[in-house]
Amino acid sequence: MPERQPYTPGPATGAQIQRTEGQQWTLILVRQLRHAPEKVWQALTNAEHVSEWAPFVVDGNLDTVGSTVNMTWVGAPTPIETKVTRADAPNVLEFGDIRWELENLGGGTRLTLFSKIDRRYIAMGAAGWHISLDVLDHLLAGTPIGRIAGPDAMKFDGWQRLHAEYAEQFGVKMPSWGPKE
Repeated sequence: MPERQPYTPGPATGAQIQRTEGQQWTLILVRQLRHAPEKVWQALTNAEHVSEWAPFVVDGNLDTVGSTVNMTWVGAPTPIETKVTRADAPNVLEFGDIRWELENLGGGTRLTLFSKIDRRYIAMGAAGWHISLDVLDHLLAGTPIGRIAGPDAMKFDGWQRLHAEYAEQFGVKMPSWGPKE
C-alpha cells in the first residue's frame, strides 16, 4: 500500500442538520470544488471512482434511474441493495438515503450532500463526509491522498477533531465509546 500523502482537514464548516422525523435527521454538507460539474458527476457515479474517495463501494455505476447496486459501507460486512431514484446529469443524483446536488459556479461546482442519518451519529457522519469530500477534491485535482473512511477514519487525528467540532456545532453529545484525542 502506498504511503499516504500528508493531509490535515480544515475546520468543521459548511454543514447543517434538519430534522425529518423521530431520531432521523438530514445532514447537509456544502462544498465548493474547483472542478466542472461533469467531472464531479463522473466521480459521484462511476463505481471505480467512488471506491477511491467515498465511505462505501458499489458494484455498479450510479448514473441510471432505476438501476440497483449493492452498496457496502467501509467497515460494514453486509452490502445494502440500493436503487438509483434520480440521475439528472450533471445536476442531481439520488440513491438510498443520499442526494447530491451539483451547481455550476463559473467552471467549478457547488456540491451539496443531503444524507439521512440518526441524530446520535450526526457528528460522526459529518466528520466522515467532511474528510471524504476533501479526498474527492484531491482526487479530482490529480493529487490523490487515498480514501480515509470507516474504522481507519476514526483513528485519524483529523477525524477526531472534526467529530468534536461538529458535535459542539450541532449540540450533540459525543458517545463515551468514541475515539479519544
